[in-house]
Amino acid sequence: MTEAERNILVVAHAHRPATIDAATRVIEALHSAGARPVLPADDTAEMRLLTERLFRAGEPDAARTRIGRLGDDVAIDDIELAIVLGGDGTILRAAELVRDGRAPVLGINMGHVGFLAEIEPDDMDDAVRMVIARDYQVEERLTLSVRVKDASGAVVYDTWALNEATVEKASRQRMLEVVIEVDGRPLSSFGCDGVVVSTPTGSTAYNFSAGGPIIWPTVQAISVVPLSAHALFARPLVVGPEHAVAIEVLDRTDDTGILWCDGRRSHDLPPGARVVVRRASHPVRLARLHPAAFTDRLVRKFRLPVEGWRGPTTASGRKRPT
Repeated sequence: MTEAERNILVVAHAHRPATIDAATRVIEALHSAGARPVLPADDTAEMRLLTERLFRAGEPDAARTRIGRLGDDVAIDDIELAIVLGGDGTILRAAELVRDGRAPVLGINMGHVGFLAEIEPDDMDDAVRMVIARDYQVEERLTLSVRVKDASGAVVYDTWALNEATVEKASRQRMLEVVIEVDGRPLSSFGCDGVVVSTPTGSTAYNFSAGGPIIWPTVQAISVVPLSAHALFARPLVVGPEHAVAIEVLDRTDDTGILWCDGRRSHDLPPGARVVVRRASHPVRLARLHPAAFTDRLVRKFRLPVEGWRGPTTASGRKRPT
């Protein structure tokens, strides 16, 4: 890829004025550096808001040619990196957009926790400069392959997840009857509100809220957490990435269930449906400008109390990592 062909995807949750302002600054900075900003091709309300801001009345039509459209003007394989302005939901959307390419995703947190985001808005200008200089590292994160099979064993739905695949009851008044399977062997059956199957990346999301373990990103593992299960043995499980986890919706279930992947993609699950989750062959790549200890990220994002910590010290008296 030559310098003239540098294409940077910009994905923004543009319902907030501050995010529109930030996206405009990023796009102008990319223009100034000679890179080509690329916007998603989908005609969502937020994209229309951003486009209207970029192409104000009276601005020369020539300015439009400096903005590419993903899939229309620029192929996914030609995207160098995706800059995302928003919360974790927007980052998940960007990961979906670049799924078929190799571009890493860089998150600028415009939301609340923003656990997947690399930087905060105050550092945005420096972040763009580092992107232009290609001064970043790339982390590959485990993803899940998710398949739904009907009662006859035929695959009726095929998707993926970066955070989690969740089997949930469709009705608040009904209970979901499921059986959990690992590597083709039944483990336990019970009534529940659902089951969360999570990656290490998603361990701080729905998995965390459901009482599942936080898993360090460097650990290759899959977490399985029942939701409000009516059973003695319904504890969170952690299995290796080489194992396949299946959740069957038993015929005795009074209602249907529903599969959600990353809270973005869903599929109905009638009694007899079977959801098979295993490690996907294609990871998601995250750009990191300032790689730091995952412990520090947990403390910062969750505002964990660490007062009183003494920690190890060097001969000079300074703190050092353990």
